[in-house]
Amino acid sequence: MERRTFLNFSSLALASTLVPFTRAIAAEELLSSMPTAAKKALADVALNAATKAGASYADVRIGRYLNQFITTRDLNVENVANTESAGVGVRVIANGAYGFAATSDMSNDGIANAARQAVAIAKANAKLQSEPVRLAPVKGVGDVSWSTPIKKDWRTVPIKEKADLLIAANKAGMEGGATFMNSMLFQVNQQKYFASTDGSYIEQDVHRLWAPFQATAVDKTTGKFRSRSGLGAPVGMGYEYLDARKEDKLKAAGGVATLYTGSYDIIEDARAAGRDARTKLTAKSVTPGKYDLMLSPEHLWLTIHENVGHPTELDRVLGYEANYAGTSFATLDKWQTKGFKYGNPMVNLYADKTTPGSLGAVGYDDEGVKTKRWDIIKDGILVNYQATRDQAHIIGEKESHGCSYADSWSSVQFQRMPNVSLAAGKKRLTPDEMVKDIKKGIYIVGDGSFSIDQQRYNFQFGGQLFYEIKDGKIGPMLEDVAYQANTQEFWNACSAICDERDWRMGGSFFDGKGQPPQISIVSHGSSTTRFNGINVINTARKIG
Repeated sequence: MERRTFLNFSSLALASTLVPFTRAIAAEELLSSMPTAAKKALADVALNAATKAGASYADVRIGRYLNQFITTRDLNVENVANTESAGVGVRVIANGAYGFAATSDMSNDGIANAARQAVAIAKANAKLQSEPVRLAPVKGVGDVSWSTPIKKDWRTVPIKEKADLLIAANKAGMEGGATFMNSMLFQVNQQKYFASTDGSYIEQDVHRLWAPFQATAVDKTTGKFRSRSGLGAPVGMGYEYLDARKEDKLKAAGGVATLYTGSYDIIEDARAAGRDARTKLTAKSVTPGKYDLMLSPEHLWLTIHENVGHPTELDRVLGYEANYAGTSFATLDKWQTKGFKYGNPMVNLYADKTTPGSLGAVGYDDEGVKTKRWDIIKDGILVNYQATRDQAHIIGEKESHGCSYADSWSSVQFQRMPNVSLAAGKKRLTPDEMVKDIKKGIYIVGDGSFSIDQQRYNFQFGGQLFYEIKDGKIGPMLEDVAYQANTQEFWNACSAICDERDWRMGGSFFDGKGQPPQISIVSHGSSTTRFNGINVINTARKIG
């Protein structure tokens, strides 16, 4: 799956690609659940069958994955889909090798058969494996539970209320200047039960939500069109995220972008998007050259994702994984020198699976490891990677980082990117104050198209909105902007970071990795950040 093509799918088609063995259900079925005692009994069946068959270790994941998708166009609802996928995945180690099997047969016999099949696969794999799997130790936690902190469960909100909100946003966008509006609402509930021979029985109830839209303005005389997508982030929250409160309003530099902390006003963002799309039709084309860039968090999250998140995934560093994002320039020799200058000393990038409201926030990962925060880039220096239980010993870690994830009960868990974020600046600084020192620059808001090489080093990024900065003031809108650099040059060109008052998250609902492919979810936070002397090209100009 292409990570950025979701807008081209109907919601029902998308639902079927996200999780295998998906079935359509009635909305009222979304609120049903399996008793915890029944899950524990099924888990014990799997663990006992695996150990009797010869497994030295086993874990089992019982999952129920619920989704509701609503899509609209202009003033019409195009589709509503409620889907469910449920089943059991069993992973084992036997004779030093992994084996995995999954089943949607939730009977005792079905689950025991899957466990025995996983052991048989492991024993077959062991004949070809040169080195046994080494798992970092994890102490069993017994019976525990974790839930996404939510104030309003999206499953209890009437579909009509949600559809009316999307239609109201579309109407506001067209009133603002858009010719066409498309809006969607993705709502996810993952009911995950994990058990292992280490002695853990972990129940988690995970909620996520995203309300993307696209406003398109058309010049009917010339046929020229321009679009602007929504600036609201996907979140690990309940439906309260869409209950925007005016007291939460936060204006970015120059009043260009209107965003919210704790909630998101999709109607006002859509109205602004209609105006922005219309303005883009007459915006002047950028003059190529070197500029100081002022990047909003709604833009910078994607740059962090591509040139920090992916290249510090340890399996890519080791060359074990190359699907969807290539390998990595941040090889072990750079980390082992203890002095590889990834960025300016003010740059601190960290991984965190506990950030409230983030897409990656869970209590335990899919190996039963309690989640945490750790440094990846400290004072500009590469200090760590992202590792799972079987990778930790490679980099001298005594425990896993807790970043194992599977997108379904039917998929084997493996290393996936945690939330990777840029720490806020230590000195008090607002975007309005930052812009005053920029003589020649561009302010970029929102993510856009991008290109990056297979080692996550040389790259090019676009955006949603571009504004000229001249002599300390934000000026008119620009068009056809993209910036180019390599990862190390870019982060060493960082010269200022706004403080924590400006810090907020963006993220991806569809981050692809692996073969067969799996889809993960991840957030990236930052404050508005300045980068000096970055090469800007004009994407509309012909070469030669």
